[in-house]
Amino acid sequence: MQFQLSEEHVMIQKAARDFAQNQCLPGVIERDELQRFPKEQILQLADLGFMGMMTDPAYGGAGMDTISYVLAMEEISKVDASTSVCMSVNNSLVCYGLEAYGSEEQKLNYLTPLAQGKKDGELYIGAFLLSEPEAGSDATSQQTTAVDMGDHYLVNGTKNWITNGSSASVYLVMAQTDVSKGSKGINCLIIEKHWPGVTVAAKENKLGIRGSDTHTIMFTDVKVPKENRIGADGFGFTFAMKTLAGGRIGIAAQALGIASGAYELAKAYSKTRKAFGTEICNHQAIQFKLADMATRIEAARLLCLKAAFEKDTKQDYTLSSSMAKVFASETAMWVTTEAVQIHGGYGFVKEYHVERLMRDAKITQIYEGTSEVQRIVIGRSILK
Repeated sequence: MQFQLSEEHVMIQKAARDFAQNQCLPGVIERDELQRFPKEQILQLADLGFMGMMTDPAYGGAGMDTISYVLAMEEISKVDASTSVCMSVNNSLVCYGLEAYGSEEQKLNYLTPLAQGKKDGELYIGAFLLSEPEAGSDATSQQTTAVDMGDHYLVNGTKNWITNGSSASVYLVMAQTDVSKGSKGINCLIIEKHWPGVTVAAKENKLGIRGSDTHTIMFTDVKVPKENRIGADGFGFTFAMKTLAGGRIGIAAQALGIASGAYELAKAYSKTRKAFGTEICNHQAIQFKLADMATRIEAARLLCLKAAFEKDTKQDYTLSSSMAKVFASETAMWVTTEAVQIHGGYGFVKEYHVERLMRDAKITQIYEGTSEVQRIVIGRSILK
């Protein structure tokens, strides 16, 4: 058992840290306030190979392991969770899903430019469309339909809470083909944003991760060629669940980064702020907060790395990824709240960053499987 990172992992971690500090930190408050998509940062991530980190180089990816991905996600999330979630969706849900379950033609046509993050020099990323107005945690209740028309499907429906909604070029869409089969009647279809009948609807005005573009996407009689179905007929729900298991590692790493970023800011602030004649870090009340922060963050980090290791070594990582996500996300919420408290009145001011990190932390308890859903997964796993 090794608890030290390899030289390659350290290099990737440093590259991600430098990128976050030099490219993400400038303007991050303004992007948050204006809900501005970090297009420039995403294009730079593409140049670093971070938009297809785990994808095989044969399909345009960087061929890195999941541990590298966790390290990069943590460093970027310390500074800008809006940028990191765009990166996470493209890596964990879109590229991974296509590489693991797509046909060779689908990989060549879609995965290669998605892993590169660019096509013809322009931004080219993906989105994962599962959630609906009446299908959140209960993902089996798909109302979006894909009617089999012989050589194509006719898709109608509405998808909610879609990260990269307006910026993505490619959508992976879960749709119900045969209601009588329930979850086994769901398919995953590759749909291009520019196709007739695809509408990018309302943008959500969110509490946190405000730089990421979260939209409702609507489909009206969209013709989807049969060759754009991923896997066999009825494989869609299984595809979504298997893909989300890996996605949870990315969101756990994002939560870890948010917590780490808030902790580092709080620790630095405690060394400069004075009260009652000394720096507040010398007061036991503050020391205990920082001690608990550091301990919970380290535990979350180990859970994330364990899940990543199991994925890399082709073990069943379902339990580990759920444990990592529920613990890291709840750690992020607690740590960021305490970071605001340590900052006192300054913690309520945008220029000190911790209030933004606290707002960003909340979504990690909700998307890609709520904390309640993670506990269901964990409970079922441990009671087998």
